[in-house]
Amino acid sequence: MTISAAYRAPEPDLLLPLMRAAGVDPATRQRIVARAGMLVAAMQKAAATAGGLAQFLNEYRISTTEGVVLLCLAEAFLRIPDAETADRLIRDKLGPADWQAHLGQSSAFFVNASTLALTITGRLLSRGETDGILKDMVARLGEPVIRRAVRMAMHLMGGQFVMGRTIEEGLKHAAAFEARGFRHSFDMLGEGAKTAPDAARYLDHYRQAIAALGRHAKPGDLLGSPGLSVKLSALHPRYEPAQRDRVLRELGPVLVSLGVAARDAGIGLTVDAEESERLELSLELFALAARTPELRGWDGLGLAVQAYQKRAPAVLDGLEALGAETGRRIFVRLVKGAYWDSEIKRSQERGLAGYPVFTRKAATDVSYLACARRMLDAPHLYPAFATHNALTVATLLEWADERRDFEFQRLHGMGEGLYETLLAGDSRLSCRTYAPVGSHEELLAYLVRRILENGANSSFVHGIQEAHLSLDTLLADPVAQVAAMQAQPHPRIPLPAALYGTERRNSTGLDLSDDAVAAPLLAGLAAAWEKPWAAAALVDGRETGAAPVPLFDPAAPGRLVAEVRAATAGDAARAVDIAAAAQPGWDAAGAARRAACLRRAADLLDQRMTEFMAVAIREAGKTIPDAVAEVREAVDFLRYYALRAEADFAAVELPGPTGEENRLFLVGRGVCACISPWNFPLAIFIGQVAAALAAGNAVVAKPAPQTPVMGWHAVRLLHEAGVPVDVLHLLPGGPEVGAAILAHPLVRCVAFTGSTVTAKRINRQLAESDGPIIPLIAETGGQNAMIVDSSALPEQVVNDLIVSAFQSAGQRCSAARVLFVQEDIADRVENMLFGAMDELVLGDPGRLATDMGPVIDQAAQQRLLDHLERFSDRLAHRLAAPQESGWFVPPAAIRLDDLSALQGEVFGPVLHILRWQAGHLDRVIAAINGTGFGLTLGIHSRIGETVEQVRRQARVGNIYVNRSMIGAVVGVQPFGGEGLSGTGPKAGGPNYLRRFATERVVSTDTTSAGGNASLMAMEAV
Repeated sequence: MTISAAYRAPEPDLLLPLMRAAGVDPATRQRIVARAGMLVAAMQKAAATAGGLAQFLNEYRISTTEGVVLLCLAEAFLRIPDAETADRLIRDKLGPADWQAHLGQSSAFFVNASTLALTITGRLLSRGETDGILKDMVARLGEPVIRRAVRMAMHLMGGQFVMGRTIEEGLKHAAAFEARGFRHSFDMLGEGAKTAPDAARYLDHYRQAIAALGRHAKPGDLLGSPGLSVKLSALHPRYEPAQRDRVLRELGPVLVSLGVAARDAGIGLTVDAEESERLELSLELFALAARTPELRGWDGLGLAVQAYQKRAPAVLDGLEALGAETGRRIFVRLVKGAYWDSEIKRSQERGLAGYPVFTRKAATDVSYLACARRMLDAPHLYPAFATHNALTVATLLEWADERRDFEFQRLHGMGEGLYETLLAGDSRLSCRTYAPVGSHEELLAYLVRRILENGANSSFVHGIQEAHLSLDTLLADPVAQVAAMQAQPHPRIPLPAALYGTERRNSTGLDLSDDAVAAPLLAGLAAAWEKPWAAAALVDGRETGAAPVPLFDPAAPGRLVAEVRAATAGDAARAVDIAAAAQPGWDAAGAARRAACLRRAADLLDQRMTEFMAVAIREAGKTIPDAVAEVREAVDFLRYYALRAEADFAAVELPGPTGEENRLFLVGRGVCACISPWNFPLAIFIGQVAAALAAGNAVVAKPAPQTPVMGWHAVRLLHEAGVPVDVLHLLPGGPEVGAAILAHPLVRCVAFTGSTVTAKRINRQLAESDGPIIPLIAETGGQNAMIVDSSALPEQVVNDLIVSAFQSAGQRCSAARVLFVQEDIADRVENMLFGAMDELVLGDPGRLATDMGPVIDQAAQQRLLDHLERFSDRLAHRLAAPQESGWFVPPAAIRLDDLSALQGEVFGPVLHILRWQAGHLDRVIAAINGTGFGLTLGIHSRIGETVEQVRRQARVGNIYVNRSMIGAVVGVQPFGGEGLSGTGPKAGGPNYLRRFATERVVSTDTTSAGGNASLMAMEAV
C-alpha cells in the first residue's frame, strides 16, 4: 500500500497483513516467552533495587490524582519567574490532593519520607487548616521554604530524564554509561521554533553539539560514536505542509549543512519524527539530503519512524528504495510514537476520514513487530529498535538469530535494568541511549511527554512493577490480542464522522496535509472560479430585484466580479406576505419533516464543499482552511438544529391532578427575518435560517451586501433539499432592504448578527412598532481579551494568539482584540509574538500557503488604517503590506496603558497589548467588564484557582482556557455573548431554537365526558 493510501486507511485493512508479518509459530512463541520471562525477572529485580526517585515516580504515576498534580507542577513550575505566581501554583496543586493515601504504600524509605513531606505541605496549604500560629508561620516562613523545596524536587525529577544542561555536561554524565557498554544519541531539548531567531538559535545549538560530539567520536567507527538527533520543527518556524515550497527551499540546505558537519565530525545525524501532518514533508527533506552529492557514500544519515502511524510500513519501503538508489545504508530508529492522544484529537476536531494512527496499543505493538521484521529483511536499512518491552526485545532477538548488525535504543532514565542484563549476557549486542540535553526550562514539554508515554497504565515499563499482573498478562501476544478483537479499532474511539454518536453525523473535513486530498481540491476550486457568478432576490423561488450591478472592483486581487440584483422594497413586502401565508402549513408539517429537509441540505452541502468553498474564498476573502471550516460549521448547524427540532418540538406532558391532561407545545412564531454578516457568509447565514425553519417559521433572509452570492447559493440548496420556495425567500441588498423587511407588520421575530450599533438600531425600530412585541436574537461584537499569567507556556500562548488575533484577518466576532500579559513574562511573549507575526504569509486567499487574505472591502480597510494612524505612537509591531495590491491590512500590535483608550471594537488584525502585575488580576477583570462587551475571553494559566476566579467574575459569554479563542463548534461550544455583545441564547446550543418559537399549553378536563374512568378502575392496594 502506498504512503498516501495508508494515511487514514481502515485499521482492519492494514492490520491483517501486519499480523501475518508479526506472527510466529507456537514453538517460536514458546522460546520468545521463555527469554522474555528471564528479562522480566531481571527488570523486576532492578526495579526493586532502583533509586528512590524511580520508585517515587512509580508511586505517583499518572493513573493517580496526585501523579497528575505532580505532572502539572513539573510542566509549569520551573518556568515561573515570580514568587507570587509560583506560590499560587503550589497552593493550587499541592493543597487539595490526598497525599496521605500514599503514606506507607511504598517499600522505599525515600518515597514514604517524601510522601510525609507532601502530606504536611498539603495541610499547610489547604484552606481551613492555616489558622493561628500555623497560618502566621506559613506567611512568614512556609511559602519561601516550600517554594525552594518544590524547585529542588522539580530539578530532581528533571535529572531523571535529562542527561545534562549542556552538551558538554551530557557527555560527562554519559561517560559512566559508556563504560557499561551504552552508546548515546543526544537530543537538544526545545520545542518547535516560532520565529526565525528561534530557528537560528537552535541551528547554532546543533552545530555546537556536532562539534562537541565530534571531539568524542571514535575514528572509523561511526556506529560506536555518539550521534545527534534533530527536530526539523526547531530549524524552521513554518515547518508545515502548507509552506512546502518555502520549507524545501530554505530548510533543505540547512539539513544538508548539518549532515556535512556530522559527516566531517564522524558522528551520525538522525531526523526525529513529529506529528503525522509533517511526515511526507520530512520524507521529502530527508530524500533531498540523501540525494545530495555532498553526502554521497555517508551512512550516518538516519530517520525515526513511528510504528503507531499507519504509514510506517510504506515509509520503510520508501527508505529501503532510497537507500538502494543512493548506495547507502540508512539508519532507522523505530519508535512507538509519543503524540498519540493529540493525533486522535486533531482528527476528530477536523472531521477527517480516519486516524493516521492505530487506536489500540496492541495494534501498535503488532505494527512495531511487523516493521521491525521488515527492517531486518532490508539490506539498505540499519535497524535501531527503540523499546523498553521485554517481549518485543525477545522477539527481535529470536528473529535476528546470530545477526548483530542492529542496535537497541532506550530513553535515558528508562529501561536500564533490561539492557544492562542484555549487554551483560551478550557483548555483541549494542544499545544506544536517547539522551536529552537542555536547561530545566526546556525540559518541561519533553518531560511531560515522556512521563505520559511511559507512565500510562498500558505501558510495559509500568506493568512490570504491578505485583498483581501475572507473567502471562505481561507477555501476552499482541497478534493474538488483535486477532481476538478481529483487528477492529477501539470501540470507545469512534471515527471522526461518528464523534457525536447516533444523534448526528460530524461534518466532513479535508486533510490539507495530504496531497491526494489537496491536489484535487485546488483543481476543483480553479474550475469553480471560471464560472460566471450572479445573485438576485429569490421571492417565491423566482429571481427578481433591481437592475444588476457589479459587486466587486475587477482590480481587487482574487475577487471575482459578480452581477447582483438587489431586492426592492416591493420584493420585501411581497416576500413577507407570501411567507406569512405559507408559515402555518410549514409549522403544521411537524418537526420531523422540517428536520429531514435540513439533514438533506447538510448532505448536499457536504457533497458540494468545493463549490461553496470557492464562493467563500473569492467573495469573502476566506483562506482555504477557513473556507473548509466555514462549510463544516454550516453542515453542523443544519444537523444540530434538525436534532434539536425533533427533541424540543415534541409535546410535553405536564403533571397535574387526576382527571386532567396538560400538554405544552412549541410552535413557530410566524415570519422570521434573518439578517446575517459578511464574515461568516455561509455558516451564520445558514445557521440563522436553519434555526428559524426548524422551529416552524417561514423566513426572509437578507445576506450582507458584501456577500450576496453565498446567500443565493445557500437558499437554492435549501430549496433543493425540500424547503418550500414560499417558506424561504432571499432578499439581498443594503440597509434599505433590511429596513423594509423590519417595517412589515407580519414579521414576528428577528435574528441578527453584526455590529452593536446596527443591533441597537434594529432594536429601536422594533420597539417603536405598534404591532406585537417582537423578539430580537442578536449576536454582536466585542473587545475580546486574552489574559496570560506567568504560569502559561509562552510558545502555546503565541500559537493561540496568532490564531485568535490574525486568522481570518481578525474578522471574527470572537477574535482576540486585547492581550493582558503579566509583566514578568511580557517581554518574552511579545518578542516571540512579533517574530511569529513576521512569519505570516499575506496574499491571495486562494493559495494554500496564504495565512491571511484581504479585509472585506475598502471601507473596512480604511477604518483599520485610520485606527493604526491614531495610535501610531503606540505601535509596537507591524508587518509590511504584500506586494500585490488589494484591501490588505497587515497584522499589527499596539501597546496601551489603559483599556479605556480603546473605544469600541476594532474589527481586523490589530492586537492591543497591556501589561499587568501579579496580584492584580481583579483589576484586569474589572477593566474587561467595564467595557460593557461580553463575547469571548481567553485565559492562559496553569493555576486552577486563577481560572476559577476569572470564570466567577468575568461577565463574558464564552471563556476559553489554554487554547485559542476562535472556532466554536456547534453543539459542543454554544456561542454568544452578553451585555453589548448580544442577547442570547447561544447559537449552536440546546436553547437556541426555543427563542424562535412560542409556547402554547392545552389543558383538558378528562372527567367532563363520563367521569374519570382511569381513577375509578384503579385496583385497591
